[in-house]
Amino acid sequence: MARGLDIGGRPGGEKSIRVGFIGCGSHAFRNIYPTFQFLPLDLVAVCDHNADRREPFAKLFGADRTYADHREMLAKEIDLEAVFIVTDYDASCRPQFPQLAIDVMRAGMHAWIEKPPAASVDEIDAMRAVERETGKFTMVGFKKCFFPAIEKVKEIITSDAFGTPGQIFVRYPQYLPAADEKATLRGNRKLVGFLDHVVHPASIVQYLMGPVKTMHTVRDASGGGFANLVFRSGAVGTIHFSFGQSGTSPLERLEVVGDGANVVVENGVKLTWYRPGGRGEGGYGRSVNFIGPDDAAPVVWEPEFSLGQLYNKGLFLLGYYGEVAAFAACVRENRRPAKCNLDDAREVMKLYEAFMGPENEVIVLPE
Repeated sequence: MARGLDIGGRPGGEKSIRVGFIGCGSHAFRNIYPTFQFLPLDLVAVCDHNADRREPFAKLFGADRTYADHREMLAKEIDLEAVFIVTDYDASCRPQFPQLAIDVMRAGMHAWIEKPPAASVDEIDAMRAVERETGKFTMVGFKKCFFPAIEKVKEIITSDAFGTPGQIFVRYPQYLPAADEKATLRGNRKLVGFLDHVVHPASIVQYLMGPVKTMHTVRDASGGGFANLVFRSGAVGTIHFSFGQSGTSPLERLEVVGDGANVVVENGVKLTWYRPGGRGEGGYGRSVNFIGPDDAAPVVWEPEFSLGQLYNKGLFLLGYYGEVAAFAACVRENRRPAKCNLDDAREVMKLYEAFMGPENEVIVLPE
């Protein structure tokens, strides 16, 4: 039965995509399953080893059947077109997504996996090989790339008015592990948060600026620091790991600089587009007015929270709807995602592996 709704709240006219879901945890409950009500997705089956979770999830979100083992679900639900996978880390603190995605693709279905997609580049390559083998694809839920503000930045910096993007700055309050901690990071649940979160700024720089060529990190004693990047395009950038900032502070800031223009996103939602132009007239020391011409004035976008619009709901502001909608469109058209695919995931994991290298050295990332 087609249960999808269009974003105006009217019954959708298109045939629903039959999907399954592996994972019935809190993140999936809050942020992924709820997007289905706005999309042409028919949730057929859910899978989780915990019956106390899978049965209520199936009832709440409208699945017809439940399973304790994903292999049984894949074997029996042969009409599924795609499977969403949102699971925890395994006992060795590695993401479970690579093998699950491989199982899904070999069962003849497309896969959507949460971040982090893997714990190594080799695991990404294993999934890419199965993509080629099966003709199915895996998309990664890098939600930051679907923030409306970040998508608008991409549109701006690829326009003629912006020129060539030359610099990027991303601020993110993540702890940078010390040298002695890196040795145990992959098996230490306390520190696995670095892998879980570093993919956020890494996916933004990959989406906006492309592959990184070299990286050099510096860290202070508290765990904050900077990663200075040189991109294969010749652009440069910095990720500021602002660990230690106040919890009452906005978490993130982004700026990209082009040719006489720049664009800024504050707190993930407020976007300011500083178009090419200047203030006043008469030159230095002679301008009597700081207001410049209207056609060069900054343009500002930010959401309002007074109306019951979809755009001011977290599912839409934080990219969850966008990433699921993009995946659904790719499944319907049977085309590999152009955005947040396994090639992008590979570049993100290359950055992660570079972070696992030594500090205060220039690390050359493999091609």
